[in-house]
Amino acid sequence: MPVLVMKFGGTSVATLDRIKRAAKRVALEVAKGYNVIVIVSAMSGKTNELVGWVNETSPLYDAREYDAVVSSGENVTAGLMALTLQEMDVPARSWQGWQVPVKTTSAHSSARIEEIPTDNIMAKFGEGMKVAVVAGFQGISPEGRITTLGRGGSDTTAVAFAAAFDAERCDIYTDVDGVYTTDPRIAEKARKLDKISFEEMLELASLGAKVLQTRSVELAMRYKVKLRVLSSFEEPSDTAGTLVCDEEEIMESNVVSGIAYSRDEAKMTLQSVADRPGIAAAIFGPLSNAGVNVDMIIQNIAEEGRTDMTFSCPTDQVMRAEKALNDAKDAGELNFADLIADTNVAKISAVGIGMRSQSGVAAKMFQTLSDEGINIKVIATSEIKISVLVDRKYMELAVQSLHDAFELEKA
Repeated sequence: MPVLVMKFGGTSVATLDRIKRAAKRVALEVAKGYNVIVIVSAMSGKTNELVGWVNETSPLYDAREYDAVVSSGENVTAGLMALTLQEMDVPARSWQGWQVPVKTTSAHSSARIEEIPTDNIMAKFGEGMKVAVVAGFQGISPEGRITTLGRGGSDTTAVAFAAAFDAERCDIYTDVDGVYTTDPRIAEKARKLDKISFEEMLELASLGAKVLQTRSVELAMRYKVKLRVLSSFEEPSDTAGTLVCDEEEIMESNVVSGIAYSRDEAKMTLQSVADRPGIAAAIFGPLSNAGVNVDMIIQNIAEEGRTDMTFSCPTDQVMRAEKALNDAKDAGELNFADLIADTNVAKISAVGIGMRSQSGVAAKMFQTLSDEGINIKVIATSEIKISVLVDRKYMELAVQSLHDAFELEKA
């Protein structure tokens, strides 16, 4: 029988009633003749609660124990979903990551999937099981410890299972009915996209659009997984949602497809560091070892052999960044006058594959922000995106004005 992967996010399984609603969707697909692998997230808010307990107990925690705690939310949902399906006379059972097993690296709290053997689940399908409900976000390390894949890791789990089992499709159910040109809560004119390319979705996901996790899009692009984003709160439809696909499947694209934002950004500046060969490695090596996810980087023009280095990172990693850099300074590996963290910034990004062939996008973006009196602190570009850091108080204004400037409300 063909295999279908269905992933339900936290809001889709937030209550027993919502789990029942999701289970009915699964039952519909079973009735069509599919063997279904259901990937579930923790119930909405549960992972944040578990993370909060870990941070309160141990601010500089042991990552192995962090994984043991925060992975438990998905176990609860998987068991409840399997029970709900059983009550509907659908043969189902729950699977934790180690039972599949989802084999991962040892990088606790940010592990990467290395292999998903299909033998155990396929054997159960052969015995009459119709639905395997798998706890998303988790796996097992070579040392036999529970690992987690990082926030949003259930999306990655779903795509990885679709690739491993050669699934006909991977449906990602969430609380929105597809991918929009920007957040509809900020811009009323935001429009749902019928299709979006893997490359654009990858940029939007990495830049703050919370519809899909970045690594899940990378996997889907690499293994050509047919990926669909749709709402678990709307009536089932074969044409619902947004299809994430190859660029070739999209007939005509706007120059800019979407405006993404991230409010949880910090701008960090090292003042007066030595302008010498190897200084960047001396700064960003310790940050990498501390697990700090650095994004935008700017080095000022040197004066008298000294320069300033500015970079951005998530606000929840500022403390780790400060510790890593100050430890490097104390060890004599790095010399700087001061380290300044600005946590009141937001990142705004324009994304579109059409940028490859059309000039003037950056000029239009900068002029639009200038007209609104919004000062740009940092700029970063790639082939299909332009990102800026601005004061957080201007975030919504920046998103709305750019959405209007690029006329994204038009199909």
